[in-house]
Amino acid sequence: MKSNVPLLDTIMTYIVKRKGKQIRPMFVFLSAQLFDGINESTYRGASLVELLHTATLVHDDVVDDSDERRGFFSLNALWKNKIAVLVGDYLLSKGLLLSVKNKDYKLLEIVSTAVEAMSEGELLQIEKARNLNLSEEVYFDIISKKTASLIASCCAIGAASSGASPDHVKRMHQFGEKIGIAFQMKDDLLDYGEATIGKPTGIDLKEKKLTLPVIFTINNADQSTRRSIINTIKNHHQNKKKIEEVIGYVRNHGGIEYTQHLMLKLKNEALALLDDLGTPDKVENLKGLVNFVIDRKY
Repeated sequence: MKSNVPLLDTIMTYIVKRKGKQIRPMFVFLSAQLFDGINESTYRGASLVELLHTATLVHDDVVDDSDERRGFFSLNALWKNKIAVLVGDYLLSKGLLLSVKNKDYKLLEIVSTAVEAMSEGELLQIEKARNLNLSEEVYFDIISKKTASLIASCCAIGAASSGASPDHVKRMHQFGEKIGIAFQMKDDLLDYGEATIGKPTGIDLKEKKLTLPVIFTINNADQSTRRSIINTIKNHHQNKKKIEEVIGYVRNHGGIEYTQHLMLKLKNEALALLDDLGTPDKVENLKGLVNFVIDRKY
C-alpha cells in the first residue's frame, strides 16, 4: 500500500487504519482450509479481494455522494471527488498488478468477473430505482450481482488457490453466492432495527432503495397503502416522520419475518453444499463465519 507520492501515502494510511470487518478475505482463507490449506497464492487472493473491494467502496461513496464510511469521513468528504476516484483507480491497479506479477491468472479471472457483475448490479439498481416498481426477481438479480458476486468469488478464490478441482471451485462459488445474498438481506433487515449499525435506521428508504422487507410489504398491501408507501419513498423520503411510518408498517405487516425466513433458507442451502468437504473442524470454522454474517448486529 506504500507509495512515493506523499498525498497518496497519507490517504493509504487513512484507509488502512479504518479497515472494516474484513469478512471477505476471511472467506478466502477459510475456504482454502477446506482443501489443501492456505499458501502464498491464498494470501495474494485475499489481498486482491480486499484491494478491489476497497476500490469499489471508494467509488461508491463518490457515486452516492456519501460523506461517511464505517463511521468515519469518506475519502471524497476529505479530499473531494477527483482525488477519491483516482485513489479508487490506484487500488484497482494494485490488485491487478499483484495478480499479474505472480501469474495468478485464474484468481484474477474469478475476481474480474465479480467486479463486472457488481458494476452491472449498481447500474441495474439505478435504472430500476427511477420508477420504484421492483419485483422480488429483480431485487435478487441486483443483490446477486452487487453483493453476492464478490463473496462468491472469495470462496472460489480460496478453493482455487488451494488446488481444489474445478467442480469444487464451482461448488464453493455457489456456496458464496447464497451466503452473499443472505448477507445483503441481513443488511436490509438491520435498516429496520434499533441497534447502532454504522448507518442511520431507514437510510435505504431515505435513499429511495427498495429492499426485500418493503418490496414484500408493498406487493401484499392494498392499492391505497401501496400508493401511499411508494409516494412517501418517492416524494417524502427526507421526511423523518413519514419514513418512520413506512418502517412501522413494514414491521407490522410481515416484511421482516418474510425476509428472515428467506435469509435462513439460503443459509441452510449454502451450508448443505459443504457436506463431504474438508475435515469437521475446518467446516465448523467456515460455518462459524457464516453464523457471524447472519447473526451480526451491525
